[in-house]
Amino acid sequence: MGDNTKKNTTENARDDARSRFSGFQEKRMKIFGELVKMYWNEQLNSVDDLNRLTIHIMDKFGFAEQDIPFIKDHIRIAMGLNPKHGQPYSDELDLVKKSTAVSEPIIAKIAGVCELCDNKNCDGICKHEALIYRRSEEPVIENDKCLTCGNCVTSCDFGALADKIEFIPLIDMLKDENTTVFAAVAPAIAGQFGEDVTLGQLRTAFKLMGFADMIEVAMFADILTIREAFEFNRLVKKKEDFFLTSCCCPVWFNLTKKGYPEMFKHMSPSVSPMIASGRFLKELYKDAKVVFFAPCIAKKQEINEPELRGAIDFVINFRELAEIFNALDIHPEKLHGEEKDQASMGGRIYARTGGVSFSVKTVVNRLEPRRVIKLKAKKVDGVRNCKELLDTLSSGKDIDANFIEGMGCAGGCVGGPRTNIDKDISVKVVNEYGEDSLIMTPFDNLNVMKILKQLGANTIEDVIDNENISNLLSRG
Repeated sequence: MGDNTKKNTTENARDDARSRFSGFQEKRMKIFGELVKMYWNEQLNSVDDLNRLTIHIMDKFGFAEQDIPFIKDHIRIAMGLNPKHGQPYSDELDLVKKSTAVSEPIIAKIAGVCELCDNKNCDGICKHEALIYRRSEEPVIENDKCLTCGNCVTSCDFGALADKIEFIPLIDMLKDENTTVFAAVAPAIAGQFGEDVTLGQLRTAFKLMGFADMIEVAMFADILTIREAFEFNRLVKKKEDFFLTSCCCPVWFNLTKKGYPEMFKHMSPSVSPMIASGRFLKELYKDAKVVFFAPCIAKKQEINEPELRGAIDFVINFRELAEIFNALDIHPEKLHGEEKDQASMGGRIYARTGGVSFSVKTVVNRLEPRRVIKLKAKKVDGVRNCKELLDTLSSGKDIDANFIEGMGCAGGCVGGPRTNIDKDISVKVVNEYGEDSLIMTPFDNLNVMKILKQLGANTIEDVIDNENISNLLSRG
């Protein structure tokens, strides 16, 4: 075969692959939706059922027989399992039924797809230069640098990279009357399922799925706000002192920890609101399961960190939740809303850039209104901007701030890789959602004091001084 013939054959194969794999991010969610319907309705009980699902997906989305190993691996990933690279189905359903957590790696790699792709810019996808190298078989990620921001996953239209979906192992728990499961929702959920869909309507939707209740993680953001305000007051005593908040964003936290050890010494020891919600709920409700709903892929990795493991059982993102609602024929906009005010305005606006700083400052001003060294915040978002700020701090340059807030995604959590709506619209809705709260600041949240008292607190200072509460709010 001549060189030109080989070249034409390769180009034709790539053209054909582009037509089959085009729009795979959306096709992947539809594959997940088919899986949810079958498993929920108890129609997925054997290897034969999995094989029938595979052929159905091949026919529905115009894949070729040669793509069957690829389809099988994406079905496995949608079940929260590892790919098997061309192996036939065997024990997948048994593994799901026994699963109490989704194992690492959270981002799975699919063999055989990269050789069909002509995208030569994979190395430029990562926001933190954890380069993705194209190989003949599969992508290779420099895992020592990877921050699990998810940009590589959402940018790969051929499906060579995919984050595991954690809902299928949860279904049996939701159907078990003896298992209590809470839905803990990130503040960025406001507006994600319709601008006029209230959190009360989402609460009803979750209860229809079998959850005991829906809890605003913003309420635990309120608790952490109070804790970080006390930490700021105790640690920032002179003009040269500064404090890095660890709240919310695992990308910001890991960027600092991995790349800037000297700056990491200034990082708050507090856990994220997500981890706090799981720890507190499990302290109050023994044997409960807690599922976190977020716009984020990095949260799936965060719950597997050794010092944090066990707080949250599963993480499901907003795009996945939209597909779950669709598969189960649940329409939040049509439901009666069970409305509750669980969190303050300050806790709710954690979802967008500057929300943490605003919230902490309101409490600092309440604790010490005549404080000589005032909280002066510096807020950055996006990995590259976070990195630039950390470089500046490391160089010793004065940034005229003493409270540093970093968010890995542009706009904050509202700009996460698995949102359903535009970032700017989400910021608007989140601000309105915050303003709608009858609780103005974390300091005014009576729900917070009620929870703290149940765990042995007598005063608000116990977020720092009570050993049990402090342990729940600290890493390790």
